Amino acid sequence: MTQLELAIKGIISPQMTLVAQQEGVEAEVIQHGVAKGTIVIPANTNHTNLVPYGIGQGLRTKVNANIGTSSDFGNIDTELEKLRVAIDSGADTVMDLSTGGDISAIRQAIIASTSLPIGTVPIYQAGIETIDRHSAIVKMPIDELFAVIEEHARDGVDFITVHCGVTQSAIARLKKQGRVADVVSRGGAFLIGWIIYNERENPLYEYYDRLLEIARQFDVTLSLGDGMRPGSLADATDRAQVEELLVIGELVQRAQQAGVQVMVEGPGHLPLNQIEANVRLEKAICKEAPFYVLGPLVTDIAAGYDHITGAIGGAIAAAAGADFLCYVTPAEHLSIPDPEDVRQGVLASRIAAHAADIAKGVKGAEEWDMKMSVARKKFDWEEQARLSLDPKRSRQVHSKHASAGAACSMCGEYCAMALVEEFLGISASKC
Repeated sequence: MTQLELAIKGIISPQMTLVAQQEGVEAEVIQHGVAKGTIVIPANTNHTNLVPYGIGQGLRTKVNANIGTSSDFGNIDTELEKLRVAIDSGADTVMDLSTGGDISAIRQAIIASTSLPIGTVPIYQAGIETIDRHSAIVKMPIDELFAVIEEHARDGVDFITVHCGVTQSAIARLKKQGRVADVVSRGGAFLIGWIIYNERENPLYEYYDRLLEIARQFDVTLSLGDGMRPGSLADATDRAQVEELLVIGELVQRAQQAGVQVMVEGPGHLPLNQIEANVRLEKAICKEAPFYVLGPLVTDIAAGYDHITGAIGGAIAAAAGADFLCYVTPAEHLSIPDPEDVRQGVLASRIAAHAADIAKGVKGAEEWDMKMSVARKKFDWEEQARLSLDPKRSRQVHSKHASAGAACSMCGEYCAMALVEEFLGISASKC
């Protein structure tokens, strides 16, 4: 049985128990959330070295790191190095988005090399193999698409992005709407081309029950992708995006009825004043299913710094109820990320996630900050480093310009905390 089927029957699985321990809550809380569909535990039965995490309502906001080759760059060694950096930087999950080299071998190596939950986008491999066999993505046989999905599931992939909501009606909305950036989802673009060329419905939508059978067999969590997500602020929250979300809402219900865990992916590029509304819209339409957002990016002009724009949007989205942040790296829109980009992307998203957890009252979030404040008051630099999201960076920066006293070199002998502590001490001695 899947985690969802077990939870509905009132059974607390070992995975639910472990997630409860991680989150500091009772196991019944996790079981109840999984049963309702507000929490998912991506845990493929074939991922034998997995340490599962829970994603969803009331839990710590999780961070995903995307790695993977492109047609221009990368191999198994480059991706295993990115994986190592993602793990060291504190990512909760990793997605392999490889589109170049031996895609199956890269995915299998990643799964074998980590206990983190692993996600993929199977249509990437299906599309690329179709070009090799049939000369064009639009000639992709439906059976070959589902064969690749099953291959990913058998390999132990814990969650897969599937763009089931890119339907003929969504494409019609897109054409009537008119956009600045059209479609920026690679998987969405593959399917749009296939639908238009074949004059048929999206096979992932038309044969959704077939997809559910594969997911249920291996307990793969479906991540319903946002193929119509806006890639420009000018396209945010338009009719095409909302049309897709309405379809996804129906598919969430069908997945849960079939015993399949499901979460929903969201935009994209959004201005600050639309982020909370987008989160509330997804939660209302999709039965409070966990919401997985890319960023969102709050401005289009920060090329080279989009880990920052993504962290700003991610903090607002998570504080409003988003459950899962897909990191954005400084390389976004410019190039394939290298290991340093991965590190910066993970840490930026972790900052956003933690800031949101404080606002949401997630257990332990505020206490972590209190411990840091106490360590700062005591000028306990090693404890500050230990409590930091990036202890190595904390130590490096602190030691860069040594101070003669207990305070850091920013204020030196004029440190406000040290001065006020002295003044208050003098005041107390006169009482």
